[in-house]
Amino acid sequence: MSDPFKIERMTSRPQFLAAAKGVSEARGAVVVQRLDRQDGAPTVRLGFTATRKVGNAVIRNRAKRRLREAARALAPLLAVAGSDYVFIARMGTADRPWDRLLDDVKSALTRLATPRPAPKSAPTTPATAGQDS
Repeated sequence: MSDPFKIERMTSRPQFLAAAKGVSEARGAVVVQRLDRQDGAPTVRLGFTATRKVGNAVIRNRAKRRLREAARALAPLLAVAGSDYVFIARMGTADRPWDRLLDDVKSALTRLATPRPAPKSAPTTPATAGQDS
């Protein structure tokens, strides 16, 4: 990369909620959400979260620390400038072997970097066009 982008942290709830409306990819012990901000800024914003379902505070913090380190290693190589990424810890993130966690994050970031075709809408027939289910 000749012109690296700046990496910032997401800090406010509205940023996390906006990223949830983007595309997401689940791999092993991590879910990664991506939102293309379309503001032309050459920055990538990263956010990290873990629900109480993952474990107590110690385990949640360990999981987030591990995700932060994985993102620090891989985001400069695989992230798309002008995007927001939210890394969501799953059960097992804190205990997953480091090389497998890196593979999970790398796989998710690679998949999110490739554009997806627009989903095809289901065809409507005249009989079902006006019905609500």
